[in-house]
Amino acid sequence: MSQQENTKRLHWQLPSHADARPDNSGHRPEGEPPPSQRAPAPLTVLLADAQPAIRHGVRSVLEHSTGISVVGEAATTDEVLAETSRCRPDVLVVDPLMDEPTGMQVISRVLRMTPDTGVLVFSSVDDDKAITSALHAGARGYLIKRASADQILRGIQAVAAGEAIVDKSIADRLSVLIRPATGQYYYPFPQLTNRERDVLDRIAAGKSNTAIARELALASKTISNRVSTIFGKLGVADRAQAIVLARDAGLGHG
Repeated sequence: MSQQENTKRLHWQLPSHADARPDNSGHRPEGEPPPSQRAPAPLTVLLADAQPAIRHGVRSVLEHSTGISVVGEAATTDEVLAETSRCRPDVLVVDPLMDEPTGMQVISRVLRMTPDTGVLVFSSVDDDKAITSALHAGARGYLIKRASADQILRGIQAVAAGEAIVDKSIADRLSVLIRPATGQYYYPFPQLTNRERDVLDRIAAGKSNTAIARELALASKTISNRVSTIFGKLGVADRAQAIVLARDAGLGHG
């Protein structure tokens, strides 16, 4: 199996970077390139693992890559939270089982502190329960520690761009993880309220705002506001991306 096949992206989103603003006079300092020619700021990454050797190995990979800056390391949940508060990274690469009994709680605690941080789990545990817990806690990606340097880089870049990425072995059984054999259904976007879920389900089915408003007996403006909130919570830029994300998660087919 090629390296490209070892991970699978679940949806895509183009990152948006706001151009730096000129000074108050509206003029750029002499010699400064226009916004379109400036190099984008590097992605900032926080590494969290109980094993120094793992942190060192991942840091070595990232330090040989352009466009990525490691801004901190952590070995415990308390250190993760302190470093997240300090540097507010674009991506947290974490083994959530590094610190029992808090475990997966570190993911949701980080996202409450810095909702824009993308969480990439990097763990030796290829266990359905651990994977499901991490995804439900808000992790955007899950890689196993056998991943190559290229896979780690792709994972970080994908998560920073708002995409979801998992090992191919996990992707092959993702639908089972989201909807267990017991028949109990786990909604794939726990950050949404019940009312927002009603709207997203209908967006995934291809319905317009007008049709959704009619079905839910709500004003069109209410639906429009709710749609904007949903896009923000899902990290998507438009309706097309929301549909792709929702359908990849199994919505809109019923």
